[in-house]
Amino acid sequence: MAKIAVIVGSLQTNSVNKALARNLEKLAPEGTEFDYLDISKFPLFNQDLESDFPAVVREQKEKLEGADGVLFVTPEYNRSFSGVIKNAIDWMSRPWGSNSFDGKPAGSVGATISPLGTGPAQAALRQVAVYLGMKVMGQPELY
Repeated sequence: MAKIAVIVGSLQTNSVNKALARNLEKLAPEGTEFDYLDISKFPLFNQDLESDFPAVVREQKEKLEGADGVLFVTPEYNRSFSGVIKNAIDWMSRPWGSNSFDGKPAGSVGATISPLGTGPAQAALRQVAVYLGMKVMGQPELY
């Protein structure tokens, strides 16, 4: 059984990206578990807080560490992925030497009203993911 940590980069109540994630879950092979990480309460990343690591971040970081892979579901904001996802990545790749993403297989999808889809957002996200040591799925692309 595969356990996938799902990080949705929208805080909107009726987010199309949340709906996309739920529908992908229905299409996943039997036995695949989607574990939605709640990143909505993360404080803005601040290295001054690392010595007293926020409990809300630690809980989600532990869930990520227990997953077999990670799926980012991102809207596109100004040709990039959401600040919500960037904030989560910054927190869960810390403290230094404790990058919870390292070695994780990763994929990304997204939905937006942009005629380009979320292609630019996913390209920017892949760049960060590769830097953090994730094994990024390059094909197929879905945006």
